[in-house]
Amino acid sequence: MTTTPQPPTPRLVEVIAVPGLGEVRPGDDVAALLAGADLRDGDIVVITSKIVSKAEGRVRRAPDRTAAIEEETERVVARRGDTVISQTRHGFVMAAAGVDASNTEPGTVLLLPEDPDASARRIRAGLGAQAGVNVGVILSDTFGRPWREGLTDVAIGAAGVLPLDDFRGSSDSYGNPLNATMTALADEIAGAAELVKGKLAGVPVAVVRGLAHLVTAGDGPGVRPLVRRADDDLFRYGSRDVVFARRTIREFSERPVDPAAVRRAVAAGIAAPAPHHTTPWRFVLLESPEIRAKLLDAMREAWIADLRGDGFSEQSIAKRIRRGDVLRNAPYLVVPCLVMEGSHTYRDDRRNASEREMFVVATGAGVQNFLVQLAVEGLGSAWVSSTMFCRPVVREVLDLPGSWDPMGCVAVGHAAAPPRDRAPRDPGDFLLTR
Repeated sequence: MTTTPQPPTPRLVEVIAVPGLGEVRPGDDVAALLAGADLRDGDIVVITSKIVSKAEGRVRRAPDRTAAIEEETERVVARRGDTVISQTRHGFVMAAAGVDASNTEPGTVLLLPEDPDASARRIRAGLGAQAGVNVGVILSDTFGRPWREGLTDVAIGAAGVLPLDDFRGSSDSYGNPLNATMTALADEIAGAAELVKGKLAGVPVAVVRGLAHLVTAGDGPGVRPLVRRADDDLFRYGSRDVVFARRTIREFSERPVDPAAVRRAVAAGIAAPAPHHTTPWRFVLLESPEIRAKLLDAMREAWIADLRGDGFSEQSIAKRIRRGDVLRNAPYLVVPCLVMEGSHTYRDDRRNASEREMFVVATGAGVQNFLVQLAVEGLGSAWVSSTMFCRPVVREVLDLPGSWDPMGCVAVGHAAAPPRDRAPRDPGDFLLTR
């Protein structure tokens, strides 16, 4: 836990605009442009990232932002009309990947600095050398916020400033434990500085004075501590990529699975469409290691018997059996089942077969919902069809009703390693238009 040094009280904080910089050009030294500013030890200099982008040549000739946004985007989180929320290579999730067409010449767009923390370090070193003072530097940019209207400035680069105040593990004035409280100091300072800079005032720099206890001797970690790790982000997936978050995971870590997360995924599974207002899904949760082992052993014996009956060699049988290791190594298994309750019975086999197909499709939709929600919960999964080849064995071991039809088995757990990238697929290859 990092505890921020406390200043003497009472505290007085000043936010001072630094006017008169003029137009910044590629190759300009931002620190040199601030040579006339009144800087003192312990000041924090907040600089709009746009002028740093201009000085570093992060300007692109473009009729609009579309190509630049694609270039700067690591992944698209959400899209609605022309609005794109995307993650940049820096890890920032923001509108248009930070590509800006304002405060720049017509026909050009500005990209974020290549490495905002490195830019802040260079500017800080320059200010220290020319003014002989120890100051902090923050590069700021405008972000929107989920569930809130309006924009605010946040820190996208920092040097010589404590970025976070971590209260976790301490107690409040009533003795209540603080388990999740962290204050984004660098963001608060960036937002305060914007009050005197403004979007239209032509003042891209402000000095925040009175927070010397937040200025460090070294450059510090930059803004990296402010960027939440993807695994800790409850809202990691946006509307566009939530379906693509589902990946087949075959190797799992020893980290236990939260049964409540699996049950939430089941709730998503049973939200799938189904014929005749029926509920054709059942999910058997194998939370006992003993029952998992018993089922897999019985399935293996049944599979071996089938393969021998089909004339496979012992070597080939051993190779095929190893494919079931994904289930045996998973810390949690789920057996989705199809039930035909509510189905219609017809006089001819063709219509009865079609009726069953409808229920099979609905079960598949439920399983897909289940797999996608597991991914949203941060869990990896692999759907394996094995139980479909030995349904009587599965029913017997799990003591299932005869009307329950096991439709494969889902291995669930935390991925031992990131999945490999998907092979690219062109949706046009799968379309037929009439």
